Formats: sequence, C-alpha cells, structure tokens
Amino acid sequence: MASVKVLSVVDAVAEDLRDRLFSGSLPGGRALTEADVAGHYDIARPTAKAAIEQLVADGLLQRTVYKTARVPVLGPEDIRDIYGIRAHLESEALRQLAAKRLVPDAARLANARVIAAADGAGRDVVEPDMEFHAALIDALESSRLSQMYGSLVQEVKLCMAQVQGRNLLTTELIASEHQGILDEIEAGDGDADASLLYGHLQHACERLATATSAKH
Repeated sequence: MASVKVLSVVDAVAEDLRDRLFSGSLPGGRALTEADVAGHYDIARPTAKAAIEQLVADGLLQRTVYKTARVPVLGPEDIRDIYGIRAHLESEALRQLAAKRLVPDAARLANARVIAAADGAGRDVVEPDMEFHAALIDALESSRLSQMYGSLVQEVKLCMAQVQGRNLLTTELIASEHQGILDEIEAGDGDADASLLYGHLQHACERLATATSAKH
C-alpha cells in the first residue's frame, strides 16, 4: 500500500515557497514579508511567519533582527565556499564507498535521469544532478551528515535558479563525469575517485561563479 505524506499548513506553505525560490519566481534580493505570504496563501500571519522561519533556518531566506526576510543574493565567493565544502564532504564519502566498492543504486538512477534530461540549467537537470551527489552522501547512512549536506544542496539549487536559462554544462558532460565517479567506486580506487570528483565540481563551480558574477 502506498503511503501519503501529510503536511501541516506551515509545511505546505514552506514547501511551495521553496518551489517558487528554486523556479526563480522569487529572485535574489526580493523581500518577503509575513503580510505578503499571508495574503498570497490566504493564511493567518502567525502561520506565514512560521513558514518563513523554516526557510530562514534552511538558509533559503535571510533575516536580521527586526528586519524583513529577503531572498539571498549568492555571489561568486559564496559559490566557491559552498563547492569547497561539498568537495570536502563528498571526497571523504567516495573514499569510504570505494573501500567497500559500494555503488549506490540511487546514484545510478539519478544519473539515468540526468541523461534523459534536456541541456540547460533548468530543474529537470538540477534535481537529478543534486540527487546523484546526495545519494553518495546518504549511502554512508549518517543522518547528521545527510542533513548537513542537504542544506548545501538547497543553496546550490537557489543559486542555479538565480542564473536559470544559462547553459552552464551539457547533460552529456555531467552524466559522463558522474559515470566516471561510479566506475572508480566500483574499482575500489578512492583517491582516483576523489580526484575525479574535484574536477567535476570545479567545472560546475567556476561556470556558476562566472555566471553569478556577470549577473550581479
């Protein structure tokens, strides 16, 4: 029997706000007040505030004390910092997976979705790309590590939304590099795998950093 995820009103609003952020319909720098959210979804302001706070906690909105929440504008240095942390976490994950020659099925499936997607920076490419990398982390079966990595993934999606429409990398290149990473896990060579990963992330990082620099 299939299960259905039941969301509270707060969670449902927060989820829809995430979709709007990742689709680019809430651009960087956009203010998001409790009144705006309450009016858009026809909900009470305390409910709107709780939904906004979820996104602030996730790093998808920024708010200082007594200030309106805003969509962050991620620049080149933000991107390089995020990708540097990703490289550190993922390279260690690959070494552990290669030691066991454990190729996550979820990573294979995500890469198949990358291959099936059209070229571009749209969500059809971004979602399976991020799922591939998250699958490598999740295979270590550490809930804390997966949660930490998940926050980075959300920031990457947010930045990609802010430069949507740019053809940063072809799906053929992304999928090919993903497959190389999986092949090295299967071969049991963690150091070679970490090196491949670094090159893969650098390709994306520098193109994304360049795109954000040109935009801002």
